[in-house]
Amino acid sequence: MPILRACITSALLAVALGGTATATPRRTVFPHPQARWWVSGQLNVINQFHPGFRSPYSGINSLSAPADDATSIVGTVFGGLLVTSTTELLIDGESAGGGGVGQALGVGGFSNLDVVRNPTLGSAPYLARAIVHQIIPLGDAEVDATRGPLSGFARLPRRRLEIRAGKMSTADTFDVNALGSDSHLQFMNWAVDNNGSYDYAADTRGYTLGAVTEYDDPAWSVRVGEMLMPSVANGIDYDFGIAHARGEQVEVEHRGQIDGRDSVVRVLGYLNHAAMGSYRAAIDEFRAGAIAAPDITTSRAAGRTKIGAGLNAEQALTTDLSLFGRAGWADGKNEAFAYTEIDNTLELGGTLRGARWHRPDDRLGVAVVTNGLSSFHREYLKLGGHGFLLGDGTLHYGRENITEVYYTAHLPYGISPAADLQVIRARLQHRPRPGRHRVGAAARRVLTRAAIAISSRRSARRL
Repeated sequence: MPILRACITSALLAVALGGTATATPRRTVFPHPQARWWVSGQLNVINQFHPGFRSPYSGINSLSAPADDATSIVGTVFGGLLVTSTTELLIDGESAGGGGVGQALGVGGFSNLDVVRNPTLGSAPYLARAIVHQIIPLGDAEVDATRGPLSGFARLPRRRLEIRAGKMSTADTFDVNALGSDSHLQFMNWAVDNNGSYDYAADTRGYTLGAVTEYDDPAWSVRVGEMLMPSVANGIDYDFGIAHARGEQVEVEHRGQIDGRDSVVRVLGYLNHAAMGSYRAAIDEFRAGAIAAPDITTSRAAGRTKIGAGLNAEQALTTDLSLFGRAGWADGKNEAFAYTEIDNTLELGGTLRGARWHRPDDRLGVAVVTNGLSSFHREYLKLGGHGFLLGDGTLHYGRENITEVYYTAHLPYGISPAADLQVIRARLQHRPRPGRHRVGAAARRVLTRAAIAISSRRSARRL
């Protein structure tokens, strides 16, 4: 099993380096000078494998039960130019190739965030971001800022407005968590790196067109975003009819300390408008005998909405140990449209720096997540419907529980091998369809479908 060998090799490499010097390695292949321009790149390669598992029931969207392995490759080139002291232009090109185990189907919290869910797109390069970033000072005082691919400013006003407009990822700005948002250096699971119930506006590659306005001061941030929705669920094209199709979000962030340790809390709310299908309408159509199984695509209508909320927190416990968590909810009346098929989620995790074993830049992370569906969504799937990810057949759907553990070793010149283990459990219950069982027959079967994803990751940042 070459994927398993690669994972074990990455883990052994991290352990073997435990006795090396504690000096901070250079984080990139080439240094980034303090200049008006920014050029960098990143290559992320994830190899995943899952062993075979028992699965008595399956449908067209089930995770494949036989052993499977897959590799995803994402390469991004970041560019930026400071036009003035308060204005910059950002432009990124990207290529996403390869795939995910089981064709990235069968679980809401899929194991590899880098997988593009439409394999027909291929790995041809595309424009990922093209952003105008404007700073509006609200005072004379300034603070130091860390330059990076998404902002080239070395200093920023202490109180300010920031406006971003163009092509971007909604997740660049909203629901960001310093301990659990980066699939290149941290966790890999969709429901760990993002709030699984946050059906944020995006095409199938994760990008959209829109604008974000943000207020920042030392303790508070408030950001508001207006984004385009895809024209169909999990689609690549945008719906430009903003009167009936758009994604609106607002997030309030507070930064402070508890017992002298840094603490961050973010509260998110969003409202999507799109030509979504209605789970209730699809169920009613099926029960009326019009179709053989519920089909969400036949009930789509312009102007339908989805509302949701999220909580996102970080808390440092010691110099090396920090906790983080998320909670999320969506009404789940209309179809999952842009991110994944999760309507409620709860997550708790932690990250430990490797200082105790003389690897202060290494990270060990652990997270547990439980995901659920709305009553409308569960009923639709139970009757034989399917979405763009889920659809195991006529089953009763319980909660999906995920545990993920990773270790990333930070080596010189931006090379970061990692090992990752995920265990995904979904409790399903089978009953014959109404009208197709004998009176008094105890035709019920309960199973727990469990998949283990073993991963290795090699990530390199370069100029």
